[in-house]
Amino acid sequence: MTASLVFTPLLLTLKVAVLATLGALALGVPAAYLVGRERFPARPLADALATLPMVLPPTVLGYYMLVLFGRQGILGRLLIDVFGVTLLFTWQGAVVASCVVAFPLVFTTARAAFDSVDPNLVNAARTLGATRLSLFGRVVLPLAWRGILAGAMLAFARAMGEFGATLMIAGNIPGKTQTLSLAVYDAVMAGRDEQAAILVGVVSAASLSILMFSGMLLRPAR
Repeated sequence: MTASLVFTPLLLTLKVAVLATLGALALGVPAAYLVGRERFPARPLADALATLPMVLPPTVLGYYMLVLFGRQGILGRLLIDVFGVTLLFTWQGAVVASCVVAFPLVFTTARAAFDSVDPNLVNAARTLGATRLSLFGRVVLPLAWRGILAGAMLAFARAMGEFGATLMIAGNIPGKTQTLSLAVYDAVMAGRDEQAAILVGVVSAASLSILMFSGMLLRPAR
């Protein structure tokens, strides 16, 4: 067994997971703050839609993304017309798929972190003239960073293990879109037991480490 059979999908998985986590943070943190703090008629619907990827089967998410980002989809056609690119069967498509499945983890943990901020501190900042933006950046965000970081780590672990949606939108192309989870599936189907065992060990060790560290962050400070 060559080292590239392990390191190539490992490096691709890390790249995909990092970018997907950054995307989930960029979208999930402001969304959690707005849904948690603002009052608007569609708030329950927005809350449900934000957490929907957590309960839907990954293949269903993959189907929705194929409809949206396919060559005849609304976003897919826009990407082709404006940028001349497509997400289908590319590693960028794997990033989008992982970002979608990781988003609810950032959203839910960030919202819980924002809800745990002492409202007296928020009200005190308001009475001192803090704007909404400064209230978020200088009061709420610094007090909620532990929960947000824990959510980011859970999202990273989820993105590392993503399989179904990634398979549907990015395919399983070795050296191009084959992440660790897909490589495990490929190795098992091909009877390469040694490679499958090593890949499973890498994924399990990384996920266990992330969960333990996330648990430490979520533990109430004494």
